[in-house]
Amino acid sequence: MQFAFTSRVFETETITLAGTQEQIVRGGRHLFSRLPQAFDGVKQIGVIGWGSQGPAQAQNLRDSLEGTDIRVTVGLRSGSSSWAKAQQAGFSEADGTLKEMMTTVAESDLVLLLISDYAQASLHEQIFDAMKPGATLGLSHGFLLGYLKAVGRQLPANINVIGVCPKGMGPSVRRLYEQGREIGGAGINASFAVEQDINGKATDYAIGWSVALGAPFSFMTSLEMEYRSDIFGERGILLGAVHGIVESLYRRYVDAGMSKEDAFRHSVESVTGPISETLSKDGILALYDKLDAAEKKRFDEAYSASYRPALEILTEIYQEVASGNEIRSVILAGERMEEFPFSKIDGTEMWRVGEKVRAERDPDNIPLDGFTAGVYVATMMAQIDVLIRHDHVYSEIVNESIIEAVDSLNPFMHYKGVAYMVDNCSTTARLGSRKWAPRFDYHLYQLAFTAIDRGEEVDPKLLEAFRNHPVHQPVQVLAELRPSVDIAVQG
Repeated sequence: MQFAFTSRVFETETITLAGTQEQIVRGGRHLFSRLPQAFDGVKQIGVIGWGSQGPAQAQNLRDSLEGTDIRVTVGLRSGSSSWAKAQQAGFSEADGTLKEMMTTVAESDLVLLLISDYAQASLHEQIFDAMKPGATLGLSHGFLLGYLKAVGRQLPANINVIGVCPKGMGPSVRRLYEQGREIGGAGINASFAVEQDINGKATDYAIGWSVALGAPFSFMTSLEMEYRSDIFGERGILLGAVHGIVESLYRRYVDAGMSKEDAFRHSVESVTGPISETLSKDGILALYDKLDAAEKKRFDEAYSASYRPALEILTEIYQEVASGNEIRSVILAGERMEEFPFSKIDGTEMWRVGEKVRAERDPDNIPLDGFTAGVYVATMMAQIDVLIRHDHVYSEIVNESIIEAVDSLNPFMHYKGVAYMVDNCSTTARLGSRKWAPRFDYHLYQLAFTAIDRGEEVDPKLLEAFRNHPVHQPVQVLAELRPSVDIAVQG
């Protein structure tokens, strides 16, 4: 599915990805002076919520719009535990930049709804009623649209509805933006969508929002395709799958006689270190080419055995998301949350060992394990193939399957472990990771690894399809548009 758009304010560029053409807008701080024109008619932007995305987006927008007459106001529930955090970030009742949630909704020309997906489902009618006719609703996730579709309801017809969806967790959005003060181009890529445009300005509102967040490049999608790819990707290689993969690999390596510390290095450290770094800067084939002959053989063996088990689960996840089942499961989990809050996911032996390994880490001696790379890349390629089957654009496919993983999420796991990575994400992402990670762990351990132990032969057609896959060209093109620096996860 291809998307076309025009802008009165920003230059567009056409890129060719695997024989398809897509329009993008390159970002940069030199474009901040155009933001008042892009936000024509907007006097107040209300950022509703202070979860994963709220702090980053409120601060980035405020900083990008400094010196203009556009005010960024944070809206929170009265008595919210986040009120003090917003104050610490410089938002204040005294200057009108910190107010009660519904007051902010009613006063704002552009309402960025960044509360949890469960809260959006619960409060959307109140929010719609509070919005001014002709205002614009901004979403950073298409979940609300998916929920409304599942329950047979519609968006109000008297407002614009747009989406800007950064391809990374909120802390990444903020940290790379801050790095971009000194190094041009630092930021998180974003997709944008225009669901309803009642005044002819919605496209520029969306692009302006993305530019103001610091996105190096922005590409167009729809809110439906976004929530499908996003909820799917979080349960896949971005969070759920990588967690399940490293758990299963760690046990396999310990069972094979490795020390616990070496098993952690060859599983987690290999993924978050040299595998992610190579994928980020050089692409998937470059990772394969880095391996020596013996490690290539191990990669082939692992890839051949892991691809179909991963594809089976990923196909199921996509079906669950597209059918609305996964959205309903998030709503049900939200209803259980008070009784069953999030529990720890890093208390197992592997993650305790990981604390010691990280403390003693020598960055120059992290192994590039061919078997680990084979399992990880097989799952990544299976996710890519599911998204291709369902007609997602290549910018979305590559960002949701590779760039977000290696440039935004895996660095946080490298720094402090899986809980630090997962629990810096949205509630929906955290729920999905906890639900699906054990499925990947079990499926790989029961199907892929037993096939290898039985001595099943490598499938040459599967490996040929990997080496000649059309995604490699888009990966190379989009790698040139990656953040200009590696994210600084500390401090």
